[in-house]
Amino acid sequence: MRVFVTGATGFVGSAVVSDLLRAGHQVLGLARTDEAARSLSAVGAEAYRGNLEDPESLRRAAAGADGVIHTAFNHDFSNFAQHSETDRRAIQVLGEVLEGTGRPLIITSGLPITPNRPTTEDDALPDAPGRTPRVSEQTALSMVERGVRAVVVRMPQVHDRDKQGLATFMIALAREKGVSAYVGADEGRWPAVHRLDVAPLYRLALEKGVAGARYHAVAEESLPVKAMAQAIGQGLGLPVVALSTEDAAAHFGWLAFPVAMAAPASSALTQQRLGWRPAGQPGFLDDLEHSSAFQS
Repeated sequence: MRVFVTGATGFVGSAVVSDLLRAGHQVLGLARTDEAARSLSAVGAEAYRGNLEDPESLRRAAAGADGVIHTAFNHDFSNFAQHSETDRRAIQVLGEVLEGTGRPLIITSGLPITPNRPTTEDDALPDAPGRTPRVSEQTALSMVERGVRAVVVRMPQVHDRDKQGLATFMIALAREKGVSAYVGADEGRWPAVHRLDVAPLYRLALEKGVAGARYHAVAEESLPVKAMAQAIGQGLGLPVVALSTEDAAAHFGWLAFPVAMAAPASSALTQQRLGWRPAGQPGFLDDLEHSSAFQS
């Protein structure tokens, strides 16, 4: 297949591109800059100059592809609403091109929280309009009834030795505040996956995914945030402290909610339905303990 990949030089997208090429697919990667174009050419992909803010560039690329994998997203959380709107519009444009063709559109979403148990692939997003400005999953799935073969890959904390999801922000904050903190009730639980394990899941979703399906890129279901704070404290040589909910809001700012959230998730149905298996990459805490951030 000839696959158009957005975010093709990003943290997740670059791994997806490499996996697609190894599997014999052709890759057309979206490149915003000359540097990005050169990096794609170097691995054997075709670079396509454009960006998410240019709908015509997305239309042209999608029209010439057998399938689309959309991994691009700007994780500058200070402008989260703006970047979420850019994401929504890009998904709409891509879906319009693929409508009625049977060609797959694989998009990226976060994981919802299901009270008292791990979230599964069959759990829909909560019906709470306005809870978060990012609506990638809702946007994609709303187009299924119009003949778009839209498939959702839900992402937990994605990691390697250089980045560890939201824990990367916890490291920066610990440096700034002089302590590594967690919320004292120790309820925070995050699912996680290594970025090299994510890539084959996108490919399987492209090759075998069912329209309207949700798949979970989860290798570890429920990791304690307290253990992350302890690893950060050890890595930076800082004290580890437990904060009350009230103090956590002042200390963490926008991070206060995710640090305290209990959000375990399962990928059992994904493994059953697509045959995906995490391939024995290092675990989240292993990568965090050996994070390159502690060497700078």
